[in-house]
Amino acid sequence: MVNAVQNFSLADYYLGLLNNLNAESKLDLISKLSLSLKKSERVEEISLRSLFGALKTEETAEEIIAELRAARTFNRQIEEL
Repeated sequence: MVNAVQNFSLADYYLGLLNNLNAESKLDLISKLSLSLKKSERVEEISLRSLFGALKTEETAEEIIAELRAARTFNRQIEEL
C-alpha cells in the first residue's frame, strides 16, 4: 500500500512538471516513453543450461581443495564455563 502511495505521489510530481510543457514537447515525451516501454518488454532470457559447465583450470582437484581448506578462517572463541 505504501508503494502505491509513493508511485501515485511520484506521478503527481511529474505531472506537475509536465503541465508547463507545450503540446509538441508532450507528444515527443509520450512517444519516447512508449518506445522505452516497448524496449523493456523484450527481456532476453538466459538459459539455465548456460550456467552449467566444467571449470577450466590447470590445477588438479586436490590442489583446489587444499587451497580452499587453507583459506578457511576460524574466528570462533570458546568461552570456558
